[in-house]
Amino acid sequence: MIVKDSPGFVSNRVLMLTVNEAIFLIHEQVATAEEVDKIFKSCFGHKMGPLETADLIGLDTILFSLEVLYESFNDSKFRPCPLLPKLVDAGLLGRKSGQGFYHYPTFST
Repeated sequence: MIVKDSPGFVSNRVLMLTVNEAIFLIHEQVATAEEVDKIFKSCFGHKMGPLETADLIGLDTILFSLEVLYESFNDSKFRPCPLLPKLVDAGLLGRKSGQGFYHYPTFST
């Protein structure tokens, strides 16, 4: 499949908006991470919810992607939720740090 070149291409422009809005739901205490992800899995058939996906990608990467999209389009819809930089500054990056929206126990070998 060939699409036009654009910041974020197709998948990141849609995914980052979805993830960011899911983070706003947590920030505004509308729902828990578990509730948001369960809705996406049960209602839409997604294998992972947006917050599980964010933890997999890395919250630092999500923040960077949103900042690039915001700067590229100068559109407030890409403004990162205030909770996101707080999590990143605290070192809560998702799976790679062992904690994000979920806890990932580390295993020693």
